Amino acid sequence: MEDHEIIDLYYDRAQQAITETSSKYNAYCMHIARAILGDEEDAKECVNDTWLKAWNTIPPQKPKHLAAYLGRITRNASIDRMRTRTRKQRGGRETELVLEELQDCIAHSTNVEREIEGRELTAAINAFLGTLSAFDRNVFVCRYWYLDPVRDIAKATHASESRIKSILFRLRKKLRVYLEEEGLL
Repeated sequence: MEDHEIIDLYYDRAQQAITETSSKYNAYCMHIARAILGDEEDAKECVNDTWLKAWNTIPPQKPKHLAAYLGRITRNASIDRMRTRTRKQRGGRETELVLEELQDCIAHSTNVEREIEGRELTAAINAFLGTLSAFDRNVFVCRYWYLDPVRDIAKATHASESRIKSILFRLRKKLRVYLEEEGLL
């Protein structure tokens, strides 16, 4: 079923919308949740939360790209769950490493400001990604969207871990300069 048809089902408040969404995007959302959480049960719960949030937000939202919309919901739910879990047990994992790596590139603010800055930041990061080579963009997205470990990125790109770390360091510096030029830092 096409995305626009699934969105129409949400607008009609047909429960089939969730069934169709799950059959089309379950594997995609599970991949995102598993990469962040590393736990099958927590990942399943986050994906189920994604379906509920999609049900509660469509309408009024009408996403142009359903996969990206669901991916963002899953990612945010998974990060929230990871933060809750790590608050309780203060341990490592990729999410904490990634957030720590990016802390200098992302400003802190209040709720309304955060929402506005979040949209501006998203647009700026997308524009920044458009300036990168396909390889660098792939490395950046794998690390900072999918939260893949450096080891896995190196293996997938047939590069050494030290090269990937170097690329990520250079990209973070470029991103920081870009965001400063855009007035977002």
